[in-house]
Amino acid sequence: MSDLRRVVDDATARLTRAGIVGARADVVRLVGHVLAVDLGEVERRVLLRAPLEPEDLAVLEALLDERAARVPLQHLTGIAPFRGVDLAVGPGVFVPRPETEVVAGLAIGAARAVAHPVVVDLCTGSGAIAVALAREVPGARVHAVELSAHAHAWAQRNVADHAPAVSLVLGDALEAFDDLAGEVDVVVSNPPYVPHHMEPVDPEVRDHDPALALYGGGRDGLELPRRILARAAVLLRPGGTVVLEHAEVQSGALLDHAAADPAWSDARDVPDLTGRPRALVATRTAAPPPASPPRVR
Repeated sequence: MSDLRRVVDDATARLTRAGIVGARADVVRLVGHVLAVDLGEVERRVLLRAPLEPEDLAVLEALLDERAARVPLQHLTGIAPFRGVDLAVGPGVFVPRPETEVVAGLAIGAARAVAHPVVVDLCTGSGAIAVALAREVPGARVHAVELSAHAHAWAQRNVADHAPAVSLVLGDALEAFDDLAGEVDVVVSNPPYVPHHMEPVDPEVRDHDPALALYGGGRDGLELPRRILARAAVLLRPGGTVVLEHAEVQSGALLDHAAADPAWSDARDVPDLTGRPRALVATRTAAPPPASPPRVR
């Protein structure tokens, strides 16, 4: 039987050689997944040099092989933690990132400022933001839309498990919820925004996140985000709030775009917890809403 401390140390060295930052944390999560115990219990067993049964070691070794090949940790465990909820994720859906928790928090704050808010999540992916809103803003009516059938299936599972009141539809974010036009209090979106010529460096993203969730169109990656912003102007009531995630290098371009559009006022950019520009926040003016933007896939 193997000593768990030695197993963790050896596995950490292996994943470090594979180029994985924070290798030990990944190993501990994989051990916890195999043993069906929490991280605190894993650390206790490591400290005590608890034995690891051969059958458990074999399962762990197989998972380590995949992680060393840069399969995302979340695909191996089937879980992506997001604002206190373990979301189900896997192939075909974008794995929610910690920085998006800040984006969700901005939308939650805006929704809490309104009695019985109506909230729309465009490009919901796994349903992470929609689930967070429904759980953290009691009384909110949350609507979400996703274009990818694969991602929508994951979102259905997460909504059913954690926020069954969310109204989730499969469809185009630029066409959904016509019945809510001019009535929404908060629109939030983490749309695709990577420029097509900027292939992600990390294999976990490049090889496993779906392209539909990554690339925003145009040289700057902002073709779809700009259209999402136009769709938000259609959906929001005057005084409503839009929260739009973007890459740090896109902050100035989106702020300039919003400042030049009479549909928006009080546009500002909010950093994530690392201090990087992360989300455009703006208020819908009382100007007449623009025509619905053309459909984009």
